[in-house]
Amino acid sequence: MGFLIVIVAAVCGFAFGAVWYMTLAKTWVVAAGIDVDENGKPLNDGPLPYILAFIAMILVAGMLRHTFAMAGIDSLAKGLVSGLGVGLFFISPWIMINNAYGNRPFKLTLIDGGYATFGCAVMGAILGLF
Repeated sequence: MGFLIVIVAAVCGFAFGAVWYMTLAKTWVVAAGIDVDENGKPLNDGPLPYILAFIAMILVAGMLRHTFAMAGIDSLAKGLVSGLGVGLFFISPWIMINNAYGNRPFKLTLIDGGYATFGCAVMGAILGLF
């Protein structure tokens, strides 16, 4: 059951990311400096980033589950708040560091950090239920 809930949480985190980035697509493309064609579609739009993103979601959900089990986080509310905290206080600052050293726009940090924060909150809420 543990592996299955990790997959479910990862799928939900990935789905949240799809909605997040579709909503912010134009802003993100500009902030990230992605080369696009005349229709605004990224030039290197292959499957690899999506495959890697899903693998990353499985890894994050798996570690969240392990951490929650060790800490006794066992409810939707506790999972939501704990996931939010992981995204906001662990992952987002690391994104900020990477973007700052790469001279990337702060808007990119807000978009990517927002996904890390709320995506972890979604995964945490699901993991907290089970």
